[in-house]
Amino acid sequence: MLNKPYRRMVLSAAIGCAAVLMPALQAIAQDFPSRAIKFIVPFPPGSGTDTSARYFGKKLSELTGQPVVVENRPGGNGFIGVQNALSAPADGYTVFVGSNSTLAVNVALFKKLPYNPQTDFAPLTMMMRAPAVLAVPPNSPYKSVSDLVKAAKSQPGKLNYASGSAGYQLMAELFNDVAGVSTVHVPYKGASEALAGVAAGTVDLTFSDITATQGLVKGGKVRALAVASERRAPALPDVPTAAEEGLPGYHAYVWVGAMVSAKTPKAETEKLSALLTQIARMPETREFYERQGAEAMSGGAEEMRRFQAAEIELWKNIVVKAKVEQQ
Repeated sequence: MLNKPYRRMVLSAAIGCAAVLMPALQAIAQDFPSRAIKFIVPFPPGSGTDTSARYFGKKLSELTGQPVVVENRPGGNGFIGVQNALSAPADGYTVFVGSNSTLAVNVALFKKLPYNPQTDFAPLTMMMRAPAVLAVPPNSPYKSVSDLVKAAKSQPGKLNYASGSAGYQLMAELFNDVAGVSTVHVPYKGASEALAGVAAGTVDLTFSDITATQGLVKGGKVRALAVASERRAPALPDVPTAAEEGLPGYHAYVWVGAMVSAKTPKAETEKLSALLTQIARMPETREFYERQGAEAMSGGAEEMRRFQAAEIELWKNIVVKAKVEQQ
């Protein structure tokens, strides 16, 4: 056991070291970022997530004077991009730009997910969200959601829906749950293929995000019955919300957010969060997303943490209720 004078000497030395190190650590945080930052996107170029990453990357470069490189790592249900982000040095120079599928839906769909989006990552900020649109063929006999629900209730299991991904499948199953109906799942390889099936009239309905759907709606290729958001979308102002159509509990969004490895030092995480939240709150960011029919999200790390947790719980409940087979 150390005697008192020696303990005092050790304590004084520790305090002295801390006094020397703290300014150095603070200087490192203040200088961050001092080199290029990499944004990893788990989807191919041209996707909604990729578009957000490139927009925020350009703005972040303008704010910091440092280049931002967007690296697309598609495939494997987003696992490839996740693994690349988590295996990189946790120094703040690698940002994972994920979506509702990689950061929430996968938790509900996979029995053994090779990562935990809540504990392996630290949230920085939400970037955007875009509501789902309930679309039917242009010559569909269903002119409103109530028409569709009435038909589905009178003929359980007869109507079918197209889904371009597991995320869209869960959006449709949420609709079934809220409306109290049973419709049959018809899987497609992607959202564009699912919308093409609806446009051709080979399926009765689909759910897709507004950014992919609005052009087809305006061109008369499909008919939009409702948007699954709290208020009408500026991009489709004549399309009612699900609540206006009698389904107040139906809200479903595609969303994108930025995260870093949870092992990243707090100072760098907070600096990145502040910078990206600043971008999210810019008027030009709001205008950028409004042109796509989406909505900029600007609440920072804590809002993202709460939103993500609520989304995970929602989709886990739907998987159980709809008896969706886990992968």
